[in-house]
Order: sequence, then structure tokens, then C-alpha cells
Amino acid sequence: MGDCLASVAGQSYAEREHLLIDGGSTDGTLAVLEAYRAGLAVLVSEPDGGIYDALNKGIARASGEVVGFLHADDLYADAGVLARVAAAFADPSVEAVYGDLVYVAKEDTDRVIRYWRSGKYRAERLRQGWMPPHPTLYLRRALYARHGVFDTRYRIAADYDLMLRVLGRLTGRVEYLPQVLVRMRVGGASNRSLRHVLRKSWEDYRALRGNRMGGVGALARKNLSKIPQFFRR
Repeated sequence: MGDCLASVAGQSYAEREHLLIDGGSTDGTLAVLEAYRAGLAVLVSEPDGGIYDALNKGIARASGEVVGFLHADDLYADAGVLARVAAAFADPSVEAVYGDLVYVAKEDTDRVIRYWRSGKYRAERLRQGWMPPHPTLYLRRALYARHGVFDTRYRIAADYDLMLRVLGRLTGRVEYLPQVLVRMRVGGASNRSLRHVLRKSWEDYRALRGNRMGGVGALARKNLSKIPQFFRR
């Protein structure tokens, strides 16, 4: 948590609104948060219905034109990430911006385990199992009002469902920044056990079908696309 907060505080782009949503932690997290309290526009610490419920709380409280998320174990790749994202959104025709992501070791964030190079956006790629890394995705806040927020009926894949729903209906431009924006520690909910992996695949399939973006074939391509991430640098 402290690394994440320091990463946000160290961003060179000053016109940011930092909202922190905590699930009512009782493990000393609030003491860590107090050190950064002056830099927080909003601090909510209360029980929630899971990660996507917490993200929805953040969306509901945001007042900025653009919304992005950084989870508690993750870090921005460098101090200029938000400045580059903001520069892309200076074009009013741009509705979404995303970049690349690296998975890093939990205890050594300089050790890269997987490199997720997103590639350029094309709407038809969504039907082929493609998606951008959600922690690098920034959307204009108006899109949530237009297309909805995270569907909390999904326990692991609500981010995938939302990306299919929103990116599949955009009328504006999607800008790809071909650089690492986020360093994400391994060990997330989707891959912490075989049971979670299987549930994630089932929820991904439901999201594809529910958004009319394909089925088993798209799911297979989505999962197979992860293999090169372990070798690419």
C-alpha cells in the first residue's frame, strides 16, 4: 500500500484527484494512509462487496473528466505516466487511453515476470480475445454514465466485461501509448489458484457471450495470447 501511495504522490502531473477506497481495513492500513492524507481528495474506509464494488464507489465519487485505477499492490512505471495520459486526452476526440503493463515479483518490483505489450486498438480485435491491461486503461468519466459501471455479479472478470461493453461501443478514438504504464505485482485474484483460474475462464466466457463478442474460440485465443508475455521483453 505504501509503495502505491508513494507512486501516485510522485507523479509529475499535478492536476489529479486521488480517491482512495479501502474496504474497512483493521490491519494497520489506516495508519499508513494517514501519512498521505493531505494528498487524498477522498478517503473511504468501510466494508464493501468486493473489489468491483470498491471501484464503483470510486467512480461515483470522482469529479474529474478522466478516470483510471491503480490497485494497492501496483505502481506506476515512472513519474510521468499521468502526464502522458493527460496529454493524450488533450485531444477531445480521444475517449480511451491505454498502454503496456509488466507483471513483477512481489518482493522485487524490478524483476519482470511477464511483459504485456498491448498493441494498437482495433474494434474487431475484441472478438479475437484481445483486451488492453485494465490497470493501464483510462476512460472519460462520461462513458460510465453512458455504458454502466462494473457489474458486481462477476467476481473476477467484471473488468473484462466492462472493457468489452465500453470499447465495443465507442464512437471516439482510442489512443495506445506503446510504453509500460504500470508495474503489477503477481498474485492477483484471477490466478492465485486453479479454482480461480477456472472461475476466471468461465466468467470471461460469460462476458464474451453477454456482450456478443464471441465464445469458446475468442476465449481460447485470449488465454493463448498470454504465453508470449513470459518471453517478450
